[in-house]
Amino acid sequence: MRDFFNGKTVLVIGGTGTIGRRLVELLMPWEPSVIRILSRDEGKQFEMAHELDNNDLLRFFIGDVRDKDRVERACRGADIVFNLAAMKHVPACEYDAYDALKTNVMGTQNVICAAFQNKVKRLVFTSTDKAISPTNVMGATKLLAERLMATANYNQGPTDTAFSAVRFGNVMGSRGSVIPLFKSQIMRQRRVTITDGEMTRFMMSITDAAMLTLRAATMPKGGEIFVLKMPVIRLRDLVDVVIEETCRKYNVPVGEVRREEIGLRFGEKMFEELMTVEEAKFAFELPDMYAVSQAYFAFAGKKGVSPLAGLPPAEVRSYSSHDQEPISKEAVRQLILDEKLI
Repeated sequence: MRDFFNGKTVLVIGGTGTIGRRLVELLMPWEPSVIRILSRDEGKQFEMAHELDNNDLLRFFIGDVRDKDRVERACRGADIVFNLAAMKHVPACEYDAYDALKTNVMGTQNVICAAFQNKVKRLVFTSTDKAISPTNVMGATKLLAERLMATANYNQGPTDTAFSAVRFGNVMGSRGSVIPLFKSQIMRQRRVTITDGEMTRFMMSITDAAMLTLRAATMPKGGEIFVLKMPVIRLRDLVDVVIEETCRKYNVPVGEVRREEIGLRFGEKMFEELMTVEEAKFAFELPDMYAVSQAYFAFAGKKGVSPLAGLPPAEVRSYSSHDQEPISKEAVRQLILDEKLI
C-alpha cells in the first residue's frame, strides 16, 4: 500500500472523525503528496492539526458534504477520495430523517458527481452492516448510498473511476459508540443502561476499520463492497468487561454499579447481518474479508462475470451475528485492553 499511495493526492471527507483521523495517521508514513481533510468542524480540525504537529502533508478544508460546489472544489486534482462523512446515530436519523437523507444519500451523490467531474481514480465509501435488511432510517440511507456507488460504475461515461464501498460492523471506541457511553455512565451515575444482554454485534477496532478502508482503495475494479471478517460479541459480555475494567482502573467497587435493562430502541435489531443470501451469490472470499461484486453485472448482460473472478466464491448463506458463535468474555477483554479503550 505504501507504493500505491506514495505521491498521490488524497482527499478524506469526514477526516476529523474517529475512523477518518486514524486513516490519515496510517496514510502519513506512506508519503502521499498531500492529504486533504474536508470536514465541517473547525474545532476538531484545529485540534487534529496541533496533535499531528502541523504536518506539511496535511491540508484542512472547512466544508459540508451537502455542499456540492465545496465538494467539487475539494476534489480538484485528487487521485483518491475517501467519503467517511455521515449521520450515523440511529435515534438522530429517526428524528431528523430528512437531514440523514441529505448527508448520507445526497451528500454521497455530491461526492460521486465531483469524482466524475475531476476524473478521480478511486472513490471509497464507508457503509455499515445496518444497511442489510434495514429497519431504521440510518440503515436505509446507507443502503441507498451503497447502490449509488455501485451504479456509478455503469453510468460514468468516458471516465474510469473505480467506485467501491466498505461495510463496517460496530467500531469499538468510535465517537458515540457504547464503550465510551458505558464508561461515562459508570463514572457519573454508577449504572449502565442495557438494551438486551443477548443482543449480538459484529465488532472491529478503529485501526481495522481504517485499514480496511485503505485496502479497498487498492483492490477494486468497480462496484465492490468489501466486508472484513469480524468477531461477534454478546452485549452482556461487553457490559461485564467494561464494568470490571473501568472499576479496576478508577478504584470503583464493582458492586456499586447497577445494570438497567431498557429494551430495544425503535429500529434496533437483536442481531446484525454482514451479507444477505442474495449478496453472497455474488461474493468472493479473501483470507480476512469478503468482496461482494454487485449484482448489477447481471443487468449489463454479464451474469456470472466479475472482475473478482478467480477468487474462491463465498458460501451462499446469510452472514448474521445470530449464526456465529460469540467470542469469549476473556477475548472481549483482550480486545478492549489491546485497543486501550479503558
